[in-house]
Order: sequence, then structure tokens, then C-alpha cells
Amino acid sequence: MPAFICTTCGTQYAPTETPPGECIICEEERQYLQPTGQAWTTLERLNITHKAIFHPEYEFLSIGNAPAFGINQRALLVRTPEGNILWDCISLINPAMVEIINGLGGIQAIAISHPHYYTTLVEWSRAFGDIPVYLHAADAEWVMRPDHCITHWMGETHEILPGLTLIRAGGHYTGGTVLHVASAAEGRGALLSGDILQVVADRKHLGFMRSYPNFIPLGEAAVRAIGERVAPFRYDAIYGAFWERSIPTGAEAAVKASIDRHIHWLNQGAD
Repeated sequence: MPAFICTTCGTQYAPTETPPGECIICEEERQYLQPTGQAWTTLERLNITHKAIFHPEYEFLSIGNAPAFGINQRALLVRTPEGNILWDCISLINPAMVEIINGLGGIQAIAISHPHYYTTLVEWSRAFGDIPVYLHAADAEWVMRPDHCITHWMGETHEILPGLTLIRAGGHYTGGTVLHVASAAEGRGALLSGDILQVVADRKHLGFMRSYPNFIPLGEAAVRAIGERVAPFRYDAIYGAFWERSIPTGAEAAVKASIDRHIHWLNQGAD
């Protein structure tokens, strides 16, 4: 049976004979359906219509697909002496991609920031030998294809390899996660933020939203909590969810300034 993939968000569902009636992820207020309505594809079809893109971005390797598909986020390959991990995930996966990544040391684990990027996590895990996929337990209800490869971690932080620490920042989703890479930025540290801390177009600030496409902002308490949860970690760079959305230096100051700016405008009254 095929495992159908929602064409709007890229989420893969458990195998069924016919496509699901709806995509639960897209029907929820943080996402949306295309004007043309619900549509589905499969991994086999996706590999006919799309190709992989590999693009070095500072010290990491960005992995995406063309043309744009789903939310069109990119994944990041994080290489360390202790092992490699894939941060976030994309729907496309094929033997050629696996061969390229294996040539760079393979992947020992996968970690994903939030449900919008779960995509084909089971396919990725199996392609690299049933490796573990770390998702925060608070978002377990949004897993559309349960599998033994998934590790639902709990609490506020979880070190998956030496110097690679998952942080539950919350905000966009209750279990919204960022990854701290202690050795990145020449030892000054980096946050891989998905869109939990969204690097915006000016590449100087971060955005904080419950829903980005539907323009639902996070309130003051939620944004302050994000700042408090990442504050114990040192970092000079932030790598966001999309191509070229990175802040290569001065990221800690950018987070603080962005939190202050967000709260300032939340509290402004009408002119």
C-alpha cells in the first residue's frame, strides 16, 4: 500500500489503500489548504517530479528539492567528530541522495523541530539503517506515521551526541525544538532553529508566530519563554528553516533585540 504525502505540507501518512480524507496538519489553524483543495502524492511520484539540491551554507550542508514542494524548508546535515545528524527533514529521499550523504559520513540520527517538518521521517530513518528520530513528546499527537524509529524525548533539553543538544523552546508548537551545536561558528556555538525562531528576510532579526502563513502572533509570555529557554546556551550564529535564512554572527544579540521588538509592537495601542 502507498504511504500518501500531502502536497501542501509534505507530511507522509501511514500506508493506506486510498488517500486519507484530509490532512490533519493542514486542517489545523497553523497551516492551510491550497485553493484547489486537498491533494496527495507518493514518494515514487515525487522522485519523478522533483530533484534534490545540495548547497553548502557556511559550515553545514543544506538539503532541499526543486521545484518547491510542500512548505519548502531545507534540512541541514550537521557533521561532527562524534557523528552526523540530520536536522529537520524534507519529503524527498532517494538512493542517489543517500549515496551522497553516506559519502560524507552518513547520518547517525535525525532530529526535527516541529510537526510541519516531520515529512517522510520514516523513509529517511530506514534509508540510513533504522536510525533514531528525535521528536519532542509534547507533539506526539501530530505524528501521522508512527514507527519504532521515533524517540519521543521529554523535558527541556536532551543531548543526542556530545555537543549537540535539543532545546524545547516551545512557541510555534508546545514541543517546538531548536538544536544547539556547541562546536559551530568556530566554537562560539550556533542554534539551528527551524521556524521556532524564524530568521526573517532582513537576516538581522527573528520572528515568533503561532502561525506564519495565517499571521497568528505569539503572545508576550510565549516569546519571553523562548528567550529564557535558549539563554543558558552560548551561540553566535542561527540557521533558520529556509535557504539563505541565516545569521552568521551576532545571533544572541539579534534574538534579544527581536524579542524586545516583538513585545514592543504587541503592546502598542491604536494611534
